[in-house]
Amino acid sequence: MTSRIELARVDLRGRTPTTAQLRTALPRGGVDVDSVLHQVRPMVEAVRDRGAAAALEFGAKFDGVTPESVRVPADRLAAALAELDPAVRAALEVAIERTRVVHADQRRTDTTTEVVPGGTVTERWVPVERVGLYVPGGNAVYPSSVVMNVVPAQAAGVDSLVVASPPQQQFGGLPHPTILAAARLLGVEEVWAVGGAQAVALLSYGGTDTDGADLLPVDLITGPGNIYVTAAKRLCRGLVGIDAEAGPTEIAVLADATADPVHVAADLISQAEHDVLAASVLVTDSPELADAVDAALTAQLTLVKHAERVTTALAGTQSGTVLVDDIDQGLRVVNAYAAEHLEIQTADAADVAARVRSAGAIFVGPYAPVSLGDYCAGSNHVLPTAGCARHSSGLSVQTFLRGIHVVEYSESALKDVAGHVVALADAEDLPAHGQAVRARFEALS
Repeated sequence: MTSRIELARVDLRGRTPTTAQLRTALPRGGVDVDSVLHQVRPMVEAVRDRGAAAALEFGAKFDGVTPESVRVPADRLAAALAELDPAVRAALEVAIERTRVVHADQRRTDTTTEVVPGGTVTERWVPVERVGLYVPGGNAVYPSSVVMNVVPAQAAGVDSLVVASPPQQQFGGLPHPTILAAARLLGVEEVWAVGGAQAVALLSYGGTDTDGADLLPVDLITGPGNIYVTAAKRLCRGLVGIDAEAGPTEIAVLADATADPVHVAADLISQAEHDVLAASVLVTDSPELADAVDAALTAQLTLVKHAERVTTALAGTQSGTVLVDDIDQGLRVVNAYAAEHLEIQTADAADVAARVRSAGAIFVGPYAPVSLGDYCAGSNHVLPTAGCARHSSGLSVQTFLRGIHVVEYSESALKDVAGHVVALADAEDLPAHGQAVRARFEALS
C-alpha cells in the first residue's frame, strides 16, 4: 500500500517578501557542477589529446561497451527506421511536422537600415556552420530530443550537423534504435555512438574514427544531459558555443480553486518521472486544492510505473506547494521562480498567462499539459532550468543563427561624420582611430 504523499508547503499568505527573499524561500533543487569539474577536466583533456581513442575508452568504462566505430554506419540508421514500431513512427512524424511548422516561422530576415544617404548598416543572419546535437541516455529514451534539436538547426540552414548519443550495451554498442530511427526520419546522416562528457569533448575537438575517417569538430553544442555533460560543456565553452548548462527538469503549476486536482497531480508526476532530482511545484491560493492535489498524488502513484523515482522527486527539497493570498501574489512567485515549464490552471488562464514574465514555456489552461509540449505541440522542449528563464530562452532557430552587421558607407557619408569620429577617438585617447578616418581625406604628417 502506498503511503500518503504530502508535498512540503511554503506559506506566503499575509507576507510580502521581496524578490530576493522569494528566490531563497521557494523550493529549488539543482546540482553543483563545480563539484565534478575535477573529475571531468581530465576526461576532456584526454579526448583533446587522444581523440576518439580516449572517448571510446571512457565509453567502455561508463557505458560498458565499445562500439566498432564512433560513427554509426548508414545501413544501421536505415535498418532502425525500417524496424521502428509503426505507431511510434506515426507519432514522430506528427511531432516533426508540427515542430517544423512552428520553427519555420522563427527564421529571421536580413534588415538593411539607411542611416544617412550613402551609409547603410545591414544585419545579416548567418547559420552556424557545424553543430553537435546531444541526445542523452539514462533513465529514458529521448527520440523527442532528436526532433527538438535537429528541426531548429535545419530551419536555421545549418550546413552540417551530427547527433551524439551514448552507445547501448544491449544494442551492440549503438545508440538506442529509436534514437537512430528518429535521426534517419529527419534526414540526419551523421550519428556518433558516444555519450557523456567524452561526447562533448569529442564534438569540441574532433578526432579520427577507428576506420581512419575524420570526426570533424563542431562550432556549437546543444541538448541536455547529466551533470557530467554539463560540466564538460562548461569546460569547452569558448572553444565551442553551447546552448545552456541544463539542470534537472522542473514544472510549476499556478492554479486556483477552479483547477482539477487530478490534472494538476498528473502533471506534477509527469515531470517527477524524469529524475529523482526533478522539481514539481504547485503555487495556489486554495488550501483546499492543495489538499486535493496531495490526495490525487497518493492515488495516482499506485498506477505509476516509476513510482519510487517519482516519490523521491516529490519528497525532495526541490518540490513542494506554495500557498499565496491570491493570483497576483502567485504571479510574483512564479516570475521569481522562473520555471522551465509553467502551467496556468486558473480562471481566465490566458489573461493570467499574459502577465507572466519569466518561464521557459507557458502552458495555458486545462488542455495544454507539459507533456503535450514535450512531444506534439510544435514548441521546443529544450528549455532553461534553475531560474535561468529570467534571462535566457529555450532552444529555437535563433540558437543556430549569428547576427553579423555589414557596414557600407560612401565617401561623402564618411566625410560627413569624420569630425565626430575623430572627436570621440580623441576623447577615448585612441588617436589612431581618428587618424584612420583622416587618412582618407587629408595627408597625415
